[in-house]
Amino acid sequence: MITYNSLFYGNLMKNKHNIGDNVLLSGNEAIARGAFEAGVKVASAYPGTPSTEILENLCTYEGVYAEWAPNEKVALEVALGASFAGARALATMKHVGLNVAADPLFTAAYTGVKGGLVIVTADDPEMHSSQNEQDNRNYAYAAKVPVLEPSDASEAKEFLKIAFRISEEFDTPVLVRTTTRVAHVKGMVRIGITENSSATLGIEKMPEKFVMLPAHARKRRVELEKRMVRLREFAETFPENRVEWRDKQKGFVTSGVSYLYVKEAFPEASVLKLGMAYPFPDRMIKDFASKVNDLFIVEELDPFIEAHVRALGIACHGKDLIPAMGELNTHIVRRSITGEAAADLFAPVLIPPRPPNLCAGCPHRGIFHAIAKLKVFVAGDIGCYTLAALKPLSSMDSCVCMGASIGTAFGMEKALGRDALGKIVAVIGDSTFMHSGITGLINVVYNRGFSTVIILDNRTTGMTGHQPNPSTGVTLCGEEGAAVDIEALCRAIGVQHVITIDPHQHESAEKILRQEIERPEPSVIITKAPCALLPEIRKKKDKNLYTVQEKTCTGCRSCLKIGCPAIEWVPLTPEEAEQMGYKKTQKGHSSINPVMCIGCGQCVPLCKFKAIVIAGEENG
Repeated sequence: MITYNSLFYGNLMKNKHNIGDNVLLSGNEAIARGAFEAGVKVASAYPGTPSTEILENLCTYEGVYAEWAPNEKVALEVALGASFAGARALATMKHVGLNVAADPLFTAAYTGVKGGLVIVTADDPEMHSSQNEQDNRNYAYAAKVPVLEPSDASEAKEFLKIAFRISEEFDTPVLVRTTTRVAHVKGMVRIGITENSSATLGIEKMPEKFVMLPAHARKRRVELEKRMVRLREFAETFPENRVEWRDKQKGFVTSGVSYLYVKEAFPEASVLKLGMAYPFPDRMIKDFASKVNDLFIVEELDPFIEAHVRALGIACHGKDLIPAMGELNTHIVRRSITGEAAADLFAPVLIPPRPPNLCAGCPHRGIFHAIAKLKVFVAGDIGCYTLAALKPLSSMDSCVCMGASIGTAFGMEKALGRDALGKIVAVIGDSTFMHSGITGLINVVYNRGFSTVIILDNRTTGMTGHQPNPSTGVTLCGEEGAAVDIEALCRAIGVQHVITIDPHQHESAEKILRQEIERPEPSVIITKAPCALLPEIRKKKDKNLYTVQEKTCTGCRSCLKIGCPAIEWVPLTPEEAEQMGYKKTQKGHSSINPVMCIGCGQCVPLCKFKAIVIAGEENG
């Protein structure tokens, strides 16, 4: 059995620090440390870059229950339940995960908490690993909850502890917003002592607080507004909202990692740093603005602070100068405001693009190669298999959000009617199916559809770093649990035709695909083969590796159509071709990199000249 987090268990000793030690930690590691020092008892999450490493590190601390939930909504509900029982609880997720968890978030703002409740939302400016670039400070405004925004690893740890104190003092969930840069940056963090919650652990029945019937909710709505008045006053004296007075010609209002960019770009300028990005300290902002000649608001993504400053009647520069898209950096901030790049600040170095690709031996490659032959519309989903949208596979035609593939395919089916039969398939990974695909499949069955759904079961959550999920039978902490039987689940939903196949077997996979997409009723194809990067698969690398017999290769390039990174093209000049016994017109031959090949055999049936063979079994 795979111990998914064995790497983290191997690092248990790294968490045995002494109080007062200075330790180099990433932002996510620091958040985990902050949660431990805050006395968190329960933590739940769904893995998603850039937030994943928080729980992977938190689970190595003694006395903390940490889990992967099926999705972010469940994660927040688990954390909220722990809070109702008086425990300090944490839910973590990437920015789009908060969309999934928005339902409990908005009502949790009404119920308030008992034990402190903190939600970490990790935004992704520049979309390094995401499908959109939303700014989750807007959730704080909409849900009427405070949001703290650390600028580095040290603050990330301390802000977690502060967030729990605020949560319990003001009876509210608290958002902590990080970004990719803060999550993954390394910085020195001072190890602190463990705190205790001000709440008493235990079940206490408080239906008027916790049961949001309309009659109760109307009363809690009033309490929510009273809380916001108190929080606005608190923001005026909150120590992490601070003014750094220097030259008053230019003044900057900023928060999060943008604060560091401002400090580097304009070290001589005065700065108002908002550690609490919402609610705003209006008096502090007005006072600061009145004492500087030119006011600039520097923030990534939305003009969240800027809009409020302008609403206060204060003239300022913001998104008229600072980009509203993508990640900022020191160079961009200086150039945006001064109009020129200073000699002491270097521009980001442009590196050659490196198109992402499915790994050598990836089981998804075979099924997408088969799908490509069918010329169908592929409603795709979120996972490493989304890379099948790229050439040479070019086998994904839509991708919206977690779990959307099945609903999208079904919607197209209903729009086109019987004309859609044989023309549409939905593709979804095993972890994504557990996250939010099950209800889509229920909808297909319930509403008399005929969609064909392909569930790619590679025995792990591959995209975010090989975390377990409910179908693997292993928990975050490496403990054995009950594995959800995907085939049995689909049958229980009401799908009559459920077939499990080996995606490495191209011909049989293609045959079954053709059969099922023409079926006038719902069907599910489960492709079952482990991720090529799982430890037990990598250990088999020395067995049944493949090679190209150069004498037999005709240079037809058919094997390259599958896009395996282990298959390389060796170009030849006419003279080199003749020397090797080829025709002068042959422009090259294929070669298989033995370091990358894992022996999946997907390339073998592609070569009609039988030039691809098991290494060591070449013809003499």
